[in-house]
Amino acid sequence: MQEFTSQEIVALTGISPRQLQWWDEQGIVSPARQGRCRLYSFADLTEISVICELRRKGFSLQRVRTVLRFLQRELGKRLVETLSSSADVHLLTDGKHIYLETSTRQVIDILKNARQPLLTICLSDTLRQVRADIRGKDFRNKKSVRSANWVRSRRKNSA
Repeated sequence: MQEFTSQEIVALTGISPRQLQWWDEQGIVSPARQGRCRLYSFADLTEISVICELRRKGFSLQRVRTVLRFLQRELGKRLVETLSSSADVHLLTDGKHIYLETSTRQVIDILKNARQPLLTICLSDTLRQVRADIRGKDFRNKKSVRSANWVRSRRKNSA
C-alpha cells in the first residue's frame, strides 16, 4: 500500500499543512498514524484532491462534508475504489441536490432539465490527475518532501 506523509500531500495538492491538520482534527479525512506522524493512503489522497476541487469551486466545508457523506452512502465504499472502474463518474450539484452519474447521456439530461445552474466535477478526471501528479514527482530524491519510510527510519535511529 502506498503511503504519503503530510508533506507529500501538501506538495501534491497545494493545501497548507495547517488546513490538512484541521481536516484531520475535524474528521473530514482521517489518516493512519505512526507515532505522531500522519500517513495518508492513496484513497485518502484521492478524497483530499476531491475536497480541494470542491473548495476551489466555492463549496463550504459543511457542503463538502455533505457531498462526501452522499458519495460514501451511494457508493458503499471509498471513492477511489469506485473510480477505479473504466467509466467516468460525474458529480453534479445545484447546491441542494447532488447527482452522481456515470453516463454522459444522463449528465446531459440533468443539465437540460436543470432549473438553475449546476456545478459539475468529473471525479474520474480528479483521480487521473492525482495519479499523474504522483508519477510526475519523485519523492525519494527530494529533500524537502520525505517518504513515510524515511520518517520511520529517522524515528527508529533517534530512539
